[in-house]
Amino acid sequence: MPKEVVLSGIRPTGFLHLGNYFGAVKNWVRMQHDYNCYFCVVDWHSLTTHPDTKELRNNVHRLFGELLASGLDPEQSVIYVQSDVPEIAELYLYLNMLAYQGELEKTSTFKDKVRQHPQNVNAGLLTYPVLQAADILIHRAVKVPVGKDQEQHVEMTRNLAERFNRRYEAVFSMPFAFNYGESLTKILGLDGKGKMSKSENPMSTIYLNDDDDLIRKKIMKAKTDSGPTEKGMPKPDYIENLFTLMQLVSRYDVVAAFESEYEACSIRYGDMKKQLAEDMISFITPIREKAEAIQNDKAYLTKVIKTGEQKARESAAETLKLVRKAMGLNYV
Repeated sequence: MPKEVVLSGIRPTGFLHLGNYFGAVKNWVRMQHDYNCYFCVVDWHSLTTHPDTKELRNNVHRLFGELLASGLDPEQSVIYVQSDVPEIAELYLYLNMLAYQGELEKTSTFKDKVRQHPQNVNAGLLTYPVLQAADILIHRAVKVPVGKDQEQHVEMTRNLAERFNRRYEAVFSMPFAFNYGESLTKILGLDGKGKMSKSENPMSTIYLNDDDDLIRKKIMKAKTDSGPTEKGMPKPDYIENLFTLMQLVSRYDVVAAFESEYEACSIRYGDMKKQLAEDMISFITPIREKAEAIQNDKAYLTKVIKTGEQKARESAAETLKLVRKAMGLNYV
């Protein structure tokens, strides 16, 4: 029985951070053994808000290095660059004929981007969900691991797939947002203001390429308070976040000891942050060093990118053949 197809993508903007790793990449590594996985570096998507392409090549190479160092295996999954697969653009064109201005303008991500970049409200930004639908449907994926903020786009993908099937012929299965549930981890910024971000506040985000001293500096500056004053006090979000980080990178007994100190109202956050910093360094250093080695091995990096392109285009071509046939776009 063939494995179900999974598609997920990541923009080559900024650096991968702990939120990316534990919120997405770690699950991708797990999924590649259970599903037929396609992981796409979506460089076209990045152009909607980052039109300067001078750093794009380096960003793509760095992202590949970090993804591979984090455990993605090009033998187990297809890892490729979006713009290497022109079939996506052709399907994007066809799907645009099925998308309507009103529904595109209502998407929450479009509204957010308009507020954030009022001078750059381009057509690509408006039709971002259609391109995302093309990313998914070009491989006829059925499972799409995304966060809550992207579930609306997956629903639009379902709508476009359904419209295509109804208007022409049943080519596409209905994709749906998917995650492992219990494995989802929400990581806040160290300043306690929202989730970790690639660009919002670098000193509140731990990146996979941070060096040891920078990791120590960031964690020691993490927001804390004077500590609990009575037993059973709930932890504020920013304190809970420190414990979440510790649960991810520290030994169970270490976490348990600080939990006990919190409950006894005797916790010293300085000691906790020092321990967390050293455990975080132990966790990140192997990933950082492996990613750097991969980025410096241009021959290997080129091989992985070209292999991913070939496999992705083979899948995409099969889908487009069915799409053109269904639409009656064969004239010879």
